[in-house]
Amino acid sequence: MRATPHRPRTVPGALGALLLALAAALASLAGTAPPARADTLVCEQYGTATVQGRYVVQNNRWGTGAAQCVTATDTGFRVTRADGSVPTDGPPKSYPSLFNGCHYTRCSPGTALPARIDGIAGAPSSIAYGFVGDAVYNASYDIWLDPAPRTDGVNRTEIMIWFHRTGPVQPIGSPVGTATVGGRSWQVWTGGNGTNDVISFVAPSALAAWSFDVMDFVRETVARGMARNDWYLTSVQAGFEPWQNGAGLSVNSFSSTVDLGTPPSGPGEPGPATACEVTFTPNVWAGGFTANVTVANTGPTPVDPWNLTFTLPPGHRITQAWNATVSPSSGTVTAAGVAHNTRIAAGGSQSFGFQGTYSGTFAPPTGFSLGGTVCT
Repeated sequence: MRATPHRPRTVPGALGALLLALAAALASLAGTAPPARADTLVCEQYGTATVQGRYVVQNNRWGTGAAQCVTATDTGFRVTRADGSVPTDGPPKSYPSLFNGCHYTRCSPGTALPARIDGIAGAPSSIAYGFVGDAVYNASYDIWLDPAPRTDGVNRTEIMIWFHRTGPVQPIGSPVGTATVGGRSWQVWTGGNGTNDVISFVAPSALAAWSFDVMDFVRETVARGMARNDWYLTSVQAGFEPWQNGAGLSVNSFSSTVDLGTPPSGPGEPGPATACEVTFTPNVWAGGFTANVTVANTGPTPVDPWNLTFTLPPGHRITQAWNATVSPSSGTVTAAGVAHNTRIAAGGSQSFGFQGTYSGTFAPPTGFSLGGTVCT
């Protein structure tokens, strides 16, 4: 038998209005206010919740099978459960955090990211942490950069700001000196984790709260040759990397905005191309293919750097590429010029190629667009 959905009882109109008015008056006399939005408990391994209507809280328990829960609050989050531990000479067990931007296919509501670095006038942010004394962890602020405007997967360069650390943990790589960024002195470490490059700025003593410009750290990273001005800022994140325990850690408040300035252009180059044409030439065999792609700028101004976006059919995947960086490997992908071919002159063209696999029937990509301009 199908159950009948539960419905709350209702009070007839006049009497109901009288009772509501009486309840409001009693609340006013008692000096109370309507209850705030309930906190949201997130225990799923990669579970998320939205706070402040614009940031995403993520549990992000990626390095352990032990239980972990975070509670999303009105202004941030706190770690409410953090079982287990991992060796302190290896990676942490998780990264409970919140972010503005795009991270592994999820983008925060209304974000301006990804945005090209040299088109960002400033990226003011503020953070207030809550620390605990019975855990091994760092308080980590992450900034992600990539040559393409990625909205999923792993970015090329990770900037880490270590606001605090406890126990024998240390950043990836090795120390390379000190730097003054944002008016503060930092120890600088550089290295890689096998997936992306990492530059870490370590506070010499605990820093519980700070307001600063994210672009100060981005510009320092560019100056050290670990990124370029024509790359993209894809996300800004704040949270913790715990190795042991971690319950009670909190981000009490967080803000992150991005001020987009005038889009970059050279002398006599007022903007992006207004027209483009793409020639796609495949060579197909059973289960695989190669393709040569020529991008022609038929507009009146050069495009520098160029980024071509297109969508692969379902079941099609790119395995390697040449004369361009192409990511991700399936779905909607972006191809970007490399060091020797980042510019397409007005009336000129650039070519690149890739190899891939497919299941079912081969079909060419669709939806080619150059810097947001739909191509023929």
